[in-house]
Amino acid sequence: MLLSGPERPMPLPAADDPQVLRRALAAYVREVAAAVGVTVECTSCEVADTVTAYVALSGRSPRFPGRDLMLLWSVRQGWTVAVETTPAEPAQVVAHLGGDLTPEPERVRRFVDDVLGARETARPARPVLAVSSHGDLRTRLEECVRRS
Repeated sequence: MLLSGPERPMPLPAADDPQVLRRALAAYVREVAAAVGVTVECTSCEVADTVTAYVALSGRSPRFPGRDLMLLWSVRQGWTVAVETTPAEPAQVVAHLGGDLTPEPERVRRFVDDVLGARETARPARPVLAVSSHGDLRTRLEECVRRS
């Protein structure tokens, strides 16, 4: 059993299938979306040449009035908050959450709240689903990094 975050057990998967990784990533991203207060329709993830995820955020940063923010995840960098841009604009990263590539969704929520300038108590805690069915996301992601 490997851990993702301080106490998140994740059993080892049997198959080496990109669809298994995609399902595990999608399940994790759904948990993160619920923690930050958005619906699954505000998310996407991709397992192809790259392994990435996107979560549209409902809040805005006082540093970027009038601009929407997004929560991005990549197998190389983990979670980042960035300003929504057009394809022609360069990415505007606001903040990066260092450490574990797959931190607990509650940790990601606190990171987003910090970026948005909200107090940790400003948003009620949301229940987080058990991740025992996610497969070994961390090991699979590390394999992707080694291959690229």
